[in-house]
Amino acid sequence: MIQSLKQAQRAEKFSAETLKLDAEAAIERICGWLRETVLKDLRKRGAVLGLSGGIDSSVTAALCARALGPGKVTGIFMPEHDSDPGSLKLGKALAEAVGVETVLEDIGPALAAAGCYTRRDGFIRQIVPEFGDGWGCKVVLENALTGRGYNISWLVVANPAGEQSRHRMPLEVYLGMIAAANMKQRTRKQIEYYHADRLNFAVAGTPNRLEYDQGFFVKNGDGAADFKPIAHLYKSQVYQLAEALGVPADIRRRPPTTDTWSLPQGQDEYYFSLPYDRMDLCLYGLENGISREEVGDAAGLTPDEVDAVWRNIAAKRKVAEYLHAEPVTMLG
Repeated sequence: MIQSLKQAQRAEKFSAETLKLDAEAAIERICGWLRETVLKDLRKRGAVLGLSGGIDSSVTAALCARALGPGKVTGIFMPEHDSDPGSLKLGKALAEAVGVETVLEDIGPALAAAGCYTRRDGFIRQIVPEFGDGWGCKVVLENALTGRGYNISWLVVANPAGEQSRHRMPLEVYLGMIAAANMKQRTRKQIEYYHADRLNFAVAGTPNRLEYDQGFFVKNGDGAADFKPIAHLYKSQVYQLAEALGVPADIRRRPPTTDTWSLPQGQDEYYFSLPYDRMDLCLYGLENGISREEVGDAAGLTPDEVDAVWRNIAAKRKVAEYLHAEPVTMLG
């Protein structure tokens, strides 16, 4: 698939069309890999995955259902206190569309008992002492196009009247908030493996190529899985497969979200700094030796802005090395 993309790029001007693929052929290839991986290599009866109502988990579920049969796939809804109710609605629509079994696990009480919310709020109160019931929060990333060469994260809070304010965070506050938020992903993974063990199924991971490359996942949280069937696909390609797989239109139209904080937030605001389609073009251009001028023309960026995005990609890849790393041992 990657070779064909390179050939297409050489034959015509680089653009979003370069990332177009034969959706049905790609689906059949992935489904064959899924059957070989899950049934033969992992020797499991089926697949378990968390359903978030997002495009990546939806496409992964649809691929597993087509490859293994809907009866061999279990989707798990795992809302918590900060979840968007719309996510559950969309997740249920996907499950109905592809015919997979589902389980609802409200992880809010478990997170509250572990102190997830009180720990997070305690860090916020170090800079916003009045933060409390009825308030909302999120962490946002400064745009990659600033060219600083490093990322600056900001805390955004909204009071009960809906008035928002933005605050610089000391490192201790930032790390504490992220540590508390990561409890959500690790709790979800614990639930997934419970059901996988119960059913003798394998756990499916849902990162696309952009997320996998850039480390947009939690170590031993959503980064943990037995197989990851779309990690080779750019996110724009995941959308291409979604239509062919019958993923409901409401999911395909929904902007990518984090669904982590109590305030609404897109992935480009939290981690990537640019919309996924432009990030895909920048990543593809970097990986395939396309000039910054060509990438800029395709992504609507200046050459200097492309350089800034590439520096940001390189910095995140360094962070991702730790996230991808296996445990260190003294074995030979």
